[in-house]
Amino acid sequence: MAEATLTISSKNYSSWALRGWLLCKMAGLSFRETMLPWDDPSVRAELLLLSPSFLVPKLTHRGIEIWDTLAIAEYLAEIRPEATLWPTDPAERAACRSISGEMHSGFSNLRSALPMNLKAHYPGFKVWAGAQADIDRVTTIWRDRLKTSGGPFLFGASPTVADAMYAPVATRFRTYAVTLDPVSSAYCDTILGWAPMTEWIGAAQEEPDELEELDVEF
Repeated sequence: MAEATLTISSKNYSSWALRGWLLCKMAGLSFRETMLPWDDPSVRAELLLLSPSFLVPKLTHRGIEIWDTLAIAEYLAEIRPEATLWPTDPAERAACRSISGEMHSGFSNLRSALPMNLKAHYPGFKVWAGAQADIDRVTTIWRDRLKTSGGPFLFGASPTVADAMYAPVATRFRTYAVTLDPVSSAYCDTILGWAPMTEWIGAAQEEPDELEELDVEF
């Protein structure tokens, strides 16, 4: 029997649901998924970027509810220290927290211009300047971290919270055919070939197309 429940909205469209789900997988937590109905106003607000605060994904474990993705990461790191969701080295752990927090609170232009849509593909997509600045910052983070860690993940041989936080960006770059430098392109390949990601993407492909507002070319 699953020891926890993870409430999510959409596997095709929700980057935050993906992050929470990856963290639970990385922690080795036994959990079942609960999908909120599409007509739930909070789901539409989240997926259309109309709400500043989302209550999904939400992890319920031992009577405790945790609904912010970074809070979920910290909680899982506490109850599953053996999973090393954060690097063990203090300096590396600080760097991991910093770039994870940067993704958690920033890159609004990237989010709005390149919404997550795993089923779609837009070759020749025109990226506007504001979003390009976000893309450049993301790839700078990736190159710096991979140079320091040696890869294939941002902090070395094993994925950390940072990889879970940036994983949805890799899907956006593929969906919108974003031109990347070789190091960033190789990192995207690593993330998209990561077993939990292939499982999630496969499930997203089976999800019905329900939210017409997001199934458009920008």
